[in-house]
Amino acid sequence: MKKTLYLKFVLAYIIFSVFGIIIITTFIPTLTQEHLVKEKASELYADASLIATTYAEQLYRNETTLPEVKAQLDFLAECTPSIIQIINPSGRIILDTTAEIDVENVNSIQNFDSTATSGSYYMVGNFFNTFGSREKLSVLAPITSDYKVKGYVVIHYDMQHILDSSYNLLNISYITLSILLLLSIIILIFFTEIVYRPLCKITTATEQYAAGNMHYEFTVDSEDEIGYLAACLSYMAKEIARSEDDQKKFVANVSHDFRSPLTSIRGYLEAMLDGTIPPEMHEKYLNIVLNETERLTKLTNSLLTLNNLNTKGMLLNKTHFDINQTIRNTVATQEGSCRKKNITIELILTGETLYVQADMDKIQQVLYNLIDNAIKFSHNNSTITVETAEKKNKIFVSVKDTGIGIPKEDIHQIWDRFYKSDASRGKDKKGTGLGLSITKEIITAHSENINVISTPGEGTEFIFSLTPSDREDEEE
Repeated sequence: MKKTLYLKFVLAYIIFSVFGIIIITTFIPTLTQEHLVKEKASELYADASLIATTYAEQLYRNETTLPEVKAQLDFLAECTPSIIQIINPSGRIILDTTAEIDVENVNSIQNFDSTATSGSYYMVGNFFNTFGSREKLSVLAPITSDYKVKGYVVIHYDMQHILDSSYNLLNISYITLSILLLLSIIILIFFTEIVYRPLCKITTATEQYAAGNMHYEFTVDSEDEIGYLAACLSYMAKEIARSEDDQKKFVANVSHDFRSPLTSIRGYLEAMLDGTIPPEMHEKYLNIVLNETERLTKLTNSLLTLNNLNTKGMLLNKTHFDINQTIRNTVATQEGSCRKKNITIELILTGETLYVQADMDKIQQVLYNLIDNAIKFSHNNSTITVETAEKKNKIFVSVKDTGIGIPKEDIHQIWDRFYKSDASRGKDKKGTGLGLSITKEIITAHSENINVISTPGEGTEFIFSLTPSDREDEEE
């Protein structure tokens, strides 16, 4: 996989920076200058219109003198600062704030044309070559009297002032761009530390897992979605690793449990064939061989049962049946085992009948496994109690013995396949270590729970739940 994500983000940052600089240095100055020109022209036109309707109009009506008007316009030009002129339609300068009044030597603007502004009220340039190379913003306001244009009030404003203001605004734009670029770098750094580096760790971990190294460990110190993803991935790998370890352990246990009786069978048969075991003892050892074959048969059946229980989409044959009667039937099958150890099974059942909804065959197998275990690990002349109770819309079945109990450190492992505690190995000669695993799988398949309470030396109690039936009048 090409690692280009970070390069894409860096490239995006570079492109953003380049385009930002191009826009700021190319488009923004022009737009800023045009905006300032229009804004200043509007301001100057308002002043020119005011002069045209007051001082200039009074001058043309002979209501005031030229020196008085010039004095007023000089003051306004000083405040603006700008150059104010009154020009007649032919281009003759009537009044100029930059020159003294001289009625004998009249100055004119060559090629003056009031329509040169192209329908606007201002123009930018040297105003018909009046100011040489210095550009001015010139605003024209007509002086009207008796519905006729008598002349124009023209205000000239130095463009250098507008350019200076534009540069000041551009400096703000440049500073803003610099701040944005700096913030972008900070965001890129945060992205690197918060997103990219954890993502690299996750990618490396997935490569290790894909290569089969499920024991590869990594940590992402984050409480967001990326941290949650990393935790889930790590948990998944640990579960797969544990599953692989369980599978190896399962194969090893199966091999061991098959090899032991097969070795025993082969040894006894070879001894009988080569005469090591005399003919008069053949019956004894053939019974041993028969017991070993029964052990192999039981182990094979248990493995097939587990495989069926673990099959995805397995359908339970749920029916409505009397759990009390099922318990009685199961206990009856254990009569021979109980007689050998003089064990009594006490039944404490709720009511004559107690209907549940479950797979009767599989629940009977659960009962058989639990009662069989209780008999194996109970002392001679002891009592096993099987009890049913109904609480909170659930039926609870309890199998309790007073046997050797389960060590505290083994409680959480008793559901594992082939697991046998050290205390049980001497008691359970023919056990496969699969009974409780099958029991757990069956109860889980019913979406129910099973728990164990045990005290070493005092006994063990298994309790599992079932769903009560709402059809007590029918037993299938």
